[in-house]
Amino acid sequence: MILNKPKIIETLAELCKKDDFYEIKLGIKEISANTANLKTDMLGFLNIGLNGDTIKIDANYLNKEIAQILETQTLERTKYYIQRLIKSLTEIKTSKVNDLNLNRWKEYEDIITDSLWIMDKRDNSGAHNAGYWGNFIPQIPNQLLRRYTKQGEWVLDTFLGSGTTLIETKRLGRNAIGIELQAKVSEMAKSNIDREKNPFSENVKTEIITADSKELNYEDVLKKNGVKSVQFIIMHPPYWDIIKFSDNPKDLSNFKNIKDFLEAMGKIIEKTYSILDKNRYCALVIGDKYSGGEWIPLAFYTMQEFLKRGYKLKSTIIKNFEETKGKMNQKELWRYRALVGGFYIFKHEYIFLFKKDNSSNRHKSLV
Repeated sequence: MILNKPKIIETLAELCKKDDFYEIKLGIKEISANTANLKTDMLGFLNIGLNGDTIKIDANYLNKEIAQILETQTLERTKYYIQRLIKSLTEIKTSKVNDLNLNRWKEYEDIITDSLWIMDKRDNSGAHNAGYWGNFIPQIPNQLLRRYTKQGEWVLDTFLGSGTTLIETKRLGRNAIGIELQAKVSEMAKSNIDREKNPFSENVKTEIITADSKELNYEDVLKKNGVKSVQFIIMHPPYWDIIKFSDNPKDLSNFKNIKDFLEAMGKIIEKTYSILDKNRYCALVIGDKYSGGEWIPLAFYTMQEFLKRGYKLKSTIIKNFEETKGKMNQKELWRYRALVGGFYIFKHEYIFLFKKDNSSNRHKSLV
């Protein structure tokens, strides 16, 4: 909804000056009726001139704010909520790590703040598709990027895959660099990302680099892009050898044992730590595995590699998933295996959120 900003502010301010409780409520009801649609707008809230000052606001948010004002029982409380609404329409308050207007925090109903993420299906809009083995749904980078980055900042994805993260950065106006080991997968990612429309024109950059994340010189990559650091890092590595992504011996899915896998992840964490700005965030998306009759807590082993290198754990998020490509059309088979083997079928993965701590705390021993 786009409102005539001077008109709505002036009307609300005038109501705040009144001392007649019922007269104020009547005025709020008129605002509600006139903002319902253009046909009922007799006061000009939706009447926008060619050079008029406007404000964009979510209609549901405005309706809920108005409803809350109408439910008040005292003059003092009524004026408080009106003044709060005026503030939300006139002032922008953001944190250091995102563009969310905290004066209108109720407007972001789709942003998840709980540690349990239940998602029915993946977002297949635009260039997104489920044609790759990795079970990385777009909602994960979308949520994280909106919470922990601002428009124009730089994002690094060390395991690009089919390009999910860079599609989201392109949509949201963030610059991004994606690293992918396999040339064919890099080509697929480029094709996907190129199909996504760029609402920010040439102001947003996306770069795909075919390289080994363990060996890449990240400082050189940033220098070529005219920057010295990134503001967010996301890692969605193979869940060790659950799915074999290639025959390349450098591919983490081909590593022979968990020790080698964790050492490789440690190298990537170490190399990228220095290019992340202080007090900014890094996210790890990973799951566990079941092997030889034993549940292997791969996610928590990998999480500790981050802690060893100075990151501070801010949140542990559990996200559900249903049928993956690797287990497609095998639901009954896996149910039978679980009953025979005495285990439970994986229906979740983890999102660990880390914050870069002071350099003096790096390499501290785990208690």
